[in-house]
Amino acid sequence: MTKILVADSMDKEALDQMRAIPGFDVTVKTGMAEADLVKTVPGFNAIVVRSATKITRPVIEAGTGLKLLVRAGIGLDNIDSAAAKEQGIAVANTPAATSISVAEHTFGLMLGVVRNHGKAVLSMKQHKWDKKSLEGTELFGKTLGIIGCGRIGIEVARRAIAFGMKVVVYDVIPIKTDLAVKQVSLDELLSQADLITVHVPKQPKPILGEAEFKKMKDGVIIINVARGGVVDEKALLAGLNSGKVRAAALDVYDKEPPEDFSLIDHPNVTPIPHLGAAAVEGQRRAGLEVVRILREKLG
Repeated sequence: MTKILVADSMDKEALDQMRAIPGFDVTVKTGMAEADLVKTVPGFNAIVVRSATKITRPVIEAGTGLKLLVRAGIGLDNIDSAAAKEQGIAVANTPAATSISVAEHTFGLMLGVVRNHGKAVLSMKQHKWDKKSLEGTELFGKTLGIIGCGRIGIEVARRAIAFGMKVVVYDVIPIKTDLAVKQVSLDELLSQADLITVHVPKQPKPILGEAEFKKMKDGVIIINVARGGVVDEKALLAGLNSGKVRAAALDVYDKEPPEDFSLIDHPNVTPIPHLGAAAVEGQRRAGLEVVRILREKLG
């Protein structure tokens, strides 16, 4: 019998399919901290997580029967892949499953920021009628800079083009797409873009720091739905305070949940609690992809 531990909530259809695989014994136990996982993991052959649960070195070393770790999501930030490799444990994720969910979320944030939706909602809930002070701008004709143009970046570009935006992209590898985008250097993107959205994995240091903000247009808008740490939060706050940055929409933070709210409390910041991939359809695709991986690797 192959024992599977599902440590985060998952799509019901995916769980039903997982349980239907011959020879699979599936246990769902969510909300566990590291100490709980260390006690629970012995005897299991695979662990499935989303974002909440952290598969750390102590957890991996406690799982003497582990063969596979699967994340229903894009990155692997919450799995110690190096420790898994040392133990000969395979690691997999579902990089394509939630691309549309994250791209739509990104575009929703862009629209909300340029039209002051967040401020308008708060104003109305305070029983105010601030039409004049909340005038915004259009996306049409603006230049969108996409840093990191993989699956999500391409989907964002597709939507931006449909809105009549000009799109410039920066990536460390050549971009292959039929879309009307122009690949440029990072410095060119920073100097040209009216809005900048970031779609890169976790970095050793921020890709947008103090030096990069100085190269941007005055009044630039920043969107980050990638990972906390890829945008220097102190540099972003300084840019907001100086007016270099008109506004920012953030889905991710250096520490989650945040402990320092100085950036979140800024009036020109739209903060979201890491909801990029949290769409029913995306989670269904991710869950079904996890089932496929488990069947292929362990079935």
